Amino acid sequence: MENKGLIFIPDISGFTRFVNETEIDHSRLIIQELLEILINANETGLQVSEIEGDAILFYRFGEPPPLDEMYRQVERMFCDFHQNLIAYENRRYCQCTACKSAVNLSLKVITHYGEFTGYNVKNFSKLIGKDIIVAHQLLKNDIDQHEYWLVTKSLLQNSTPGTFKEWMQWSGSAKQTEIGEIPFQYTQLGQLKKEIPREPPFPPETLGKTKTLSFSREYNTDIITLFHATGDFNYRHRWQHGVKSVEEVGHFLPRVGMRCRCVLEDGEMMIRAGSYSYRDEQITFNETDEKTNHTTRFTLYKTGPLTTRLTLDYYVPGNLLQRLGFAVSGKKKTAEMFKRSIQNLETLVKEIRL
Repeated sequence: MENKGLIFIPDISGFTRFVNETEIDHSRLIIQELLEILINANETGLQVSEIEGDAILFYRFGEPPPLDEMYRQVERMFCDFHQNLIAYENRRYCQCTACKSAVNLSLKVITHYGEFTGYNVKNFSKLIGKDIIVAHQLLKNDIDQHEYWLVTKSLLQNSTPGTFKEWMQWSGSAKQTEIGEIPFQYTQLGQLKKEIPREPPFPPETLGKTKTLSFSREYNTDIITLFHATGDFNYRHRWQHGVKSVEEVGHFLPRVGMRCRCVLEDGEMMIRAGSYSYRDEQITFNETDEKTNHTTRFTLYKTGPLTTRLTLDYYVPGNLLQRLGFAVSGKKKTAEMFKRSIQNLETLVKEIRL
């Protein structure tokens, strides 16, 4: 049985403060999504031993991998991690403390080579060995900034790390452990965030479309509660007439670009969340039916501390002939759906507790 291999631990920096100071439900979902990003970024055959709260214990038995291979893996995880956070910051719907502060999270990576082995307890696999302990002890060190790659001497093989980027600079230090001093080299990774390409803005979903229906109603609730009721897909089946159930596709938290599959009484439809704007007194967001390309614009306007007016505008694409076709075949049914839906919201907003 092999007993030597690579220990690779990406650890989310700022996690403890993030959880202590933010809403626990959304912080849990954000961390869950980030951990999945790291697992999906694995491109070097690393095995997952376990998820350790804000970190993942990866390993790979065998000879030490080349440092350039390890750097490519570190860079992939670091960039995918921050690309997700940047995208979420630009697309997020939620204004809670957890969602607003997620962009401040970062990542450090510990890489160590040593002796360890695995064992099973019922359906659980665990790693054991002195170097597993050493790798975890290295997470606590004297490095000031917490977005770095740390490489122990066991991986350097008496050589110095390579400079994989022009800006990369290495520093040396050591960790005192129960088995002695563990020398290591480390380099900061923050510069990589500047190299992540920014995604282009979403085009306006109502461009080239005509508003054919509009409905408005005032509710005795605050603007944030009404926003969660209308914008969170998990509530959709409770108020939108004709929707039996909803399955979210691709994301844990509401944001621009998220999609959901709505199971209807007579089929299904795929909804994509579009552009979004937030001000204290007004929230606006769009949703588009991917099959018909019809768009619903939601406008929430704060009329008082506990009163909010919701306006739903329905946009139809196409030329005059296509719009006339909708007026003949679909407008009456769609109007009835909206009338019943905004009435159903009255009951839902009284039940939601944020």
